[in-house]
Amino acid sequence: MTTNNIPARILLIITLLTGLLCIRTAMADNRKDVETYLKGKMDAVFDVLKNPKLSQEQKNSEIVTIVSPMFDFSLMTKLSFGKIHWSGMTDKQKKQFDDIFVKLLKRSFIEKLVLYTDEKVVIKDAVQENNKVFISTVLISKGSQFDMAYKFYQSGKAWKIYDLEIQNISVISTYRSQIDDVLKTGTYDDLMVKLDKPETKAAENK
Repeated sequence: MTTNNIPARILLIITLLTGLLCIRTAMADNRKDVETYLKGKMDAVFDVLKNPKLSQEQKNSEIVTIVSPMFDFSLMTKLSFGKIHWSGMTDKQKKQFDDIFVKLLKRSFIEKLVLYTDEKVVIKDAVQENNKVFISTVLISKGSQFDMAYKFYQSGKAWKIYDLEIQNISVISTYRSQIDDVLKTGTYDDLMVKLDKPETKAAENK
């Protein structure tokens, strides 16, 4: 039977079903790729944490080297400020805040991981929505568990983290709320001082 003998409606249905199958297959491949990518990074991080020959400072440095390629820190900074606040800053202010936020985000991530050095991490099945993939993990140590979810988006051929959820609380949403509170009555300079204070850094580590 040739396609000339198949009704146009049937051909359309076949085409749509074939397209949907291709999309589902691609999404499954994406989820698997991101899961494998995250697992490889996490395994490398925990190998560092378990290495008794390294000082804590050396461990932190190596962890930053391992995980930094996963994160889109610049995007995370922009999302934390939101469009209105970000567009209201000068290029110099954007660069200053970007530098501060990169340090804060790296420090926050490392401080959470170093609590779990000798137990295990459970990586749950990834969930994909359009070009975003969400992966929940559970860090288990001494009978307690710590939930951390990674939110990836596709940037070209790479997958980058644009947000983290720690104990079901979005890091980006938390920063955005804090920034909004300061800028309701203060200036960008006030915010810069507050973010760069030692007590702010200490609070971020909790």
